[in-house]
Amino acid sequence: MTAFIVTLIVTAISLLIISRLPLGIEIDSLAKALIAALVLGLLNAFIKPVLFFLTIPLTLLTLGLFSLFLNAIIFGLAAWLVEGFRLRWGLWSAILGAFALSVINSLIFRLVGAT
Repeated sequence: MTAFIVTLIVTAISLLIISRLPLGIEIDSLAKALIAALVLGLLNAFIKPVLFFLTIPLTLLTLGLFSLFLNAIIFGLAAWLVEGFRLRWGLWSAILGAFALSVINSLIFRLVGAT
């Protein structure tokens, strides 16, 4: 349970950091970032494995690069579901946001020591 809460907080902080970068991602408040982090976690747990399974041939054909697009789909879906979490440039913001989220989450987890 503690790991879940730490992951939720780190992801929310990462989303707030990303919203300050010029990537076209807007988050209204810390509460919206926490809700978006929770929605991202749920989508990654339940929807992403199904999408990954359905797109295995495409993922193999692109040598794994299609998984970045899957992350962008999940990121965009979370923005669509959470009011107060917007993607100004649509797909481009989703791709940049998904990439930035993975990088910033990795850096924060290394700093916290919760790898």
